[in-house]
Amino acid sequence: MSSSVQPGDLGFFSTLARMGSLSAAARELGVTTPAVSKHLALMESRLGVALVNRTTRRMSLTPEGELYLEHARRILSDIDGLEELLGTSKALPTGLLRVNATLGFGRSHVAPIISRFVRKFPDVEVQLQLSVNPPPLTEDSFDVCIRFGEPPDARVIARHIAPNRRLLCAAPNYLAKRGTPKVPNDLTRHNCIGIRQGEEAYGVWRLSSGRGRAATTQSIKTRGNLTTNDGEIAVNWALDGHGILMRAEWDIQRHLQSGRLVQVLPQYYTPDADIYAVYPQRHQMATRVRAFVDFAAVQMKQGRGPA
Repeated sequence: MSSSVQPGDLGFFSTLARMGSLSAAARELGVTTPAVSKHLALMESRLGVALVNRTTRRMSLTPEGELYLEHARRILSDIDGLEELLGTSKALPTGLLRVNATLGFGRSHVAPIISRFVRKFPDVEVQLQLSVNPPPLTEDSFDVCIRFGEPPDARVIARHIAPNRRLLCAAPNYLAKRGTPKVPNDLTRHNCIGIRQGEEAYGVWRLSSGRGRAATTQSIKTRGNLTTNDGEIAVNWALDGHGILMRAEWDIQRHLQSGRLVQVLPQYYTPDADIYAVYPQRHQMATRVRAFVDFAAVQMKQGRGPA
């Protein structure tokens, strides 16, 4: 009795799901639409479940189809990794690369890097997912995650690709009207723009003076009338003169250089937000993963912003 799951079905179904329709998959595979329909029907017959909901104009995956696709992509990725370990794969990266990044940083910095990456390596198919928080490290939902801060988890590899600091800043017109803070406690008398992101305590800013054993840290409970989960919006509010903001240097550096924002309390240190590329250990040998992480590190060290 033949197996209900056959090796050739995995790549076929991954292509079908990626193209989104039988006709598009047929063009990609170089066969007729009826041939794709017949192949799918044979798969479903062997498995005894429906994988795809078909309509005249579009298709969608059933829950069983989503499960099949998840495992098919994982198996295909493992095969690619094995080929690379054995030295039998092509030198240039190919295949699907799933990248996750935070909303603002992903939009302004990671997406342009991906644009340049696929221009250099057109055989890599990149899927970029933006989210408020990084996905759980144990999930198999991404190949590379670009995030702030090194994750405390030995099950993944975290490569430092760029330094980054969180800075306090405000528009000159706000400081002219409300005054410039001299010490951290002065922040309690200012309008502070809040950002609800990640797992950090909301509304608490930690500022340190000194380094090493001589360092002392103060936790300041801030208040303000503007809060968002989108960093770009928060920066725009600061530019409009609404208050003081704590934001990553990568997001505000150009505004500091132009004078539209001014650093506040520069003599104090705020928590580091270095940029890391995080990926599961089993993906470390994948050519496309290594190529993308290397490429992103070079781009960020060069200070390359949007394309």
